[in-house]
Amino acid sequence: MAMEYEAQNWIWDGLYYCPRLFGGLMLTVALLGLSTTYFGGIGLFPLSYVWSDSGVFHKKKFEKKRVRVYMDGCFDLMHYGHANALRQAKALGDELVVGVVSDEEIIANKGPPVLPMEERLALVSGLKWVDQVIANAPYAITEQFMNSLFNEHKIDYIIHGDDPCLLPDGSDAYALAKKAGRYKQIKRTEGVSSTDIVGRILSSVKDTEGGGDDTSQLSKGDLGERHQSLRGQISQFLPTSQRIVQFSNGKGPGPNARVVYIDGAFDLFHAGHVEILKKAKQLGDFLLVGIHTDHIVREHRGMPYPVMHVHERSLSVLACRFVDEVIIGAPWEVTKDMITTFNISIVVHGTIAESNTLLPGETDPYAVPKSTGIFRFLESPKSLTTSSVAQRIVTNHEAYMKRNAKKSESEKKYYEEKTYVAGEVGTHPFVLRMFLCGPKQPVAVQITRKELSAKGLATQMQIIPSPISRSDSANGGER
Repeated sequence: MAMEYEAQNWIWDGLYYCPRLFGGLMLTVALLGLSTTYFGGIGLFPLSYVWSDSGVFHKKKFEKKRVRVYMDGCFDLMHYGHANALRQAKALGDELVVGVVSDEEIIANKGPPVLPMEERLALVSGLKWVDQVIANAPYAITEQFMNSLFNEHKIDYIIHGDDPCLLPDGSDAYALAKKAGRYKQIKRTEGVSSTDIVGRILSSVKDTEGGGDDTSQLSKGDLGERHQSLRGQISQFLPTSQRIVQFSNGKGPGPNARVVYIDGAFDLFHAGHVEILKKAKQLGDFLLVGIHTDHIVREHRGMPYPVMHVHERSLSVLACRFVDEVIIGAPWEVTKDMITTFNISIVVHGTIAESNTLLPGETDPYAVPKSTGIFRFLESPKSLTTSSVAQRIVTNHEAYMKRNAKKSESEKKYYEEKTYVAGEVGTHPFVLRMFLCGPKQPVAVQITRKELSAKGLATQMQIIPSPISRSDSANGGER
């Protein structure tokens, strides 16, 4: 087959690469071929056979080298800022390798982590942009570790955000990578950090006189001064449609897809969430996740929940590799209309979950899927809950207050000295289907076209009313 291909294509290769040489050779062959008597009846071999192994007219076929990039971090209390950093890092190459800093290194450089290595690994591995994870990575890029990245892991570039990462002695943790010319920088995601999240939780700590278990607890009342204190720690993140597009898969379910639905607050997105979403996805072809509004979460769990607002929680869920689509502001009750609208085949709920108190007059939110036989409990792989994660911070609030005080200084310095960084890597055009709940009626938002022009990003959106019903009281005038 190779010989036949060459016999048919060597002429065109010759014309393209060596037009003058080829022309001269062809003229010579033509003149010599005018009469076979000059060759005593000896025929000429086709040129394709003569030069088939010589490589004279062969185009060299090179496989494009896959670019491998490396980014590391503590990834403690993993949030959408971490996810967006890794999304940008992946856009700078073909394969993303992520180093997760060891517990010991975090303690030595920043203070005690909230999440142990096992949970942080589960969170990082669960992100859709991550191809490989290196556990127990060092906090600073040493020469030995850098050589290991370049030689053993075949890393081309080391990536970090535009915010400085300094060691206790004040030196740059990425100085060696920069010196080697193998360093690339991405834009930091504004409005969130692990320090900020810890601060939100610490703001809800109520210190009382006395000792024992009542010394520190999460406040679930006192909506006066405590609420004002908490307002000082609310997120500064400003959600945009572009960010949602960047996190979305941009694909809807196929006509015969088995759609699995699971809902919840998904506050302080943790390893337990990742594992239950993975288990849910295994039951079908398309995983649809409903994210409850801040008002619904607050009504059923009390203050200070949710710690993260609905847009922050939605992005964290969207970043998970097992999730196909989310409903931002999902209704508390799974209705018949909702099941029909989204063609839901099965509704699932984990066995480990926060205790949500039913409000007066409320019924079982899963009554409809239970009555139709499409509801199923999933055994939760982990016993983690948002409250149990928050309680770790509350129990050791003194250590975390000390850690936050130190970190807040560097955060303050960053914002004082920061300059504008134009653009952001990793913006790709694709179709997006999302579902947003408004004050009166949910609407399906579909971005049907996304174009990049010289003037910037141009989007065309189509607003389609959805038949999902929802009472005004469920929204509480939140939006």
